[in-house]
Parts: sequence; C-alpha cells; structure tokens
Amino acid sequence: MSARVNIAKTDAAAYKAMMGLEGYLQTISLNPLQKELIKIRASQINGCAFCLDMHTKDAVKYGETPQRIYLLNAWREALELFTEEEQILLAMTEEITLISHKGLTEETYQKAKTFFDDNQIAQIIMAIVTINGWNRIAISTHLPIMK
Repeated sequence: MSARVNIAKTDAAAYKAMMGLEGYLQTISLNPLQKELIKIRASQINGCAFCLDMHTKDAVKYGETPQRIYLLNAWREALELFTEEEQILLAMTEEITLISHKGLTEETYQKAKTFFDDNQIAQIIMAIVTINGWNRIAISTHLPIMK
C-alpha cells in the first residue's frame, strides 16, 4: 500500500482532539480488559489490521487469554467464555459500530441498564465511538502494522 497522509503531523490539532478522547477513556469505570474487548471487536468488524494488532497485544498484556481473543469474532457461539456483562459490551459494540443496521437496539440498551448506570452507558458509547474513529483513521491512512 502507498504511504498516505500522517494526520498526527499534517493536522496536529485534529490528532490532539482524538488523543483527548483517548485520555478521557483512561478515566472511565471500565477495566482495561473490557476496553480492549470493545476495541478488538469493533476493529474486527471494521477490518482494521493496525488496531487489531495493537489491541490484541494490549489485551494479552492485561491478562486476556488467547482463546477468548481467537473466539471473540464468534462470541455468541462461545457464550460460556464471556460474562453476561461482557456479552452486553460486545452486543453494544456491534450495534453501534454497525449503526446503519439498526443502531443500538432497545433490547440491548435495556439489558445494558441492568449492568451499567447511565454514566457508564455513556462511557461505553464513547469508548465504542472512539475506536471506530481510530479504525477509520488507520484504514484511510494505511497505518502500517508494527513489526
């Protein structure tokens, strides 16, 4: 692939704004593994190799098991590996990432309310929105996988 614009250098203000979202995500109530599950699942849906490479490595550093990472794309068929709370996070991630299908359904939203308060739901939505933004940046600019 050809090299493309480096947003961090070309439009530092835009990149700084994205990094502001990343900084905000460091303060939310989700634990690091929950955040990585969101990042990996959205990146799988979007086909973002750069983010998949980064976040699967990060998940392992935080203690995630290879088996759960391997099966994340088929989590609905491997429910015994994921807690109910994680299943809600993954369903929210899929529905918000695939916004043109139905968006966040009422069913999933109501299930989320049984595990998370309104502030946490807002945080989850922002985590999903942020990784979707990073996926679009990485794919559009052909960010290379780190070797």
